[in-house]
Amino acid sequence: MKDILIIGAGPAGLTAAIYAGRAGMDALVIEKLFAGGQIANTHLLENYPGFPDGISGQDFAEAMRKQAEKFGAEFVSAEITKLDLSGDIKKIYAGEKCFEGKTVILAGGAIPRKLGIEGEEDFIGMGISFCATCDGMFFRGRDVAVIGGGDTALGDAVYLSNICRKVYVIHRRDQFRASKVVVDQAKAKENVEFIMDSVPERFLGGFDFEGVELLNKKTGEKTTLEVQGCFLAVGYLPDTAYMEGIALDKSGYIIAGEDTKTNIPGVFAAGDIRTKRLRQVVTAAADGAVAADEAAAYIESTKISF
Repeated sequence: MKDILIIGAGPAGLTAAIYAGRAGMDALVIEKLFAGGQIANTHLLENYPGFPDGISGQDFAEAMRKQAEKFGAEFVSAEITKLDLSGDIKKIYAGEKCFEGKTVILAGGAIPRKLGIEGEEDFIGMGISFCATCDGMFFRGRDVAVIGGGDTALGDAVYLSNICRKVYVIHRRDQFRASKVVVDQAKAKENVEFIMDSVPERFLGGFDFEGVELLNKKTGEKTTLEVQGCFLAVGYLPDTAYMEGIALDKSGYIIAGEDTKTNIPGVFAAGDIRTKRLRQVVTAAADGAVAADEAAAYIESTKISF
């Protein structure tokens, strides 16, 4: 029996584990992949306070995990299949294994959004990737495309420009959503080219990935872009499919305010998984701190005998 069960080892979950340990709470962090979540795939984190020269996402995540372990947090690798949060004792199932706790912090983050177009499923992992820092080296000296217009997409383009011969950035609008500093960095790269007002209609190839068919939304013209790889950066979907009983908004995010409280007593939501306007590492960390504090206050106030 743990004081706090934390689902997810991204910045929100790791911060929650740190604050839980410092509050004397016995915390268990359950993560199906690796510490850091999305941030572990970021080649350079530049907007987190205290790192004027930036820090790699992997180094940042590893430091947070070590800090959480220093304060007593335990980690287990498991894929969650079911939750039972209705009683005083909260239960999290991973297959036949069951973890029990007095409170739960849901910090599972989000998963990459797919485009849902022809050829996508055929080439995921064989030309199509969701992680430039993970797979960029496979395309050294080759031509690639990045689809998206946010910070992740433009940041991926900058990273890939140092590896690949040519990087095309495909965006459906005539303006980027990314911050100006990231856009300027991408524009400064001579081998980065922007294809605006365009959307991918299908991915092309036989045995090997060969490119993408594009539709210009303004002119209606269709063109074929020949590239050997394509990186998708079109947003994320909250990882809430298995969370029966938790109130979600129309987009599938957990409904929870700045106090991180969900509709179920003793259950809290932190980070990208909850309804919020700004989803950044710094706001995820803030959520984690609040959630751990609220969980400790809940345990103290209920005085339930376990």
